[in-house]
Amino acid sequence: MKYIEIKAPAKINIGLSVLSKREDGFHNLSTLFYPISDLYDLLTFELSDRFIFDCDSDTIPVDSGNIVVKAKDILESASGKKINVKITLKKRIPSQAGLGGGSSDAAAVLISLNEMFQLGFNHEQIIRLALEAGSDVPFFVKSKPAIGKSRGEILEYLDLEIAEPVLIINPGINISTKEAFRNVTAKNIDYDFHSFIKNSRLDYSSMRQVVINDFEDYVFGNYPEIGKIKDTLYESGALFALMSGSGSTVYGIFPDVQTAEEAKQRFPKNYFSYLSTRHY
Repeated sequence: MKYIEIKAPAKINIGLSVLSKREDGFHNLSTLFYPISDLYDLLTFELSDRFIFDCDSDTIPVDSGNIVVKAKDILESASGKKINVKITLKKRIPSQAGLGGGSSDAAAVLISLNEMFQLGFNHEQIIRLALEAGSDVPFFVKSKPAIGKSRGEILEYLDLEIAEPVLIINPGINISTKEAFRNVTAKNIDYDFHSFIKNSRLDYSSMRQVVINDFEDYVFGNYPEIGKIKDTLYESGALFALMSGSGSTVYGIFPDVQTAEEAKQRFPKNYFSYLSTRHY
């Protein structure tokens, strides 16, 4: 196989709890991952006589500091094979935004290069390599709704569909994940996400009362502008709203497209905004 093109979708976190700090320095988490498949980065892979990585964003490094390159290096190390390929990344998901763009790109690299170079890694092995690349990467190997435990790599896939439109708002503020974890106040709430799902749908009224993201206290306290996004989403008729990941994106689930479109108009034009209607 000489050429592969793959879409790397975004995700949102429906609830995010920090349960404990681990001996390895990471944290045990509890979250519900949900893919946003119509918001995606586009990656292409072409055989080459050397490794080349191109990205259409000037703000993203193209050296070993990029998780795309890291994922390729992990595959090389695990397989013992030199991987000469040209990877082109068209970036559409905001970076450092809590939408998992980089993690999704890394998963796309692992899946595509394993196939292109016939490396022979099975699903379980790819999951282990994905965790080496980053905590959110294992989810994107399948990109299906799932409860995430441990660092996020222990996944329980769910029969779940969000039928309503999801409005995604990002103010362009970069939140350092390391800083967010360093300052998070853990609530130690291990949600029973199954209790919020009825007939493959979410019970938004129940969720709105109890489901939180532990990172909101730190992020909203330091960046009130982000907290205001959540308030505006609720004021505009959102059924449920929450910050995704460690920020700075906040999303709102709306009853219909018209209400979501009207809400979208309330935010500054320089914000990244995306109305997802085909998220999974």
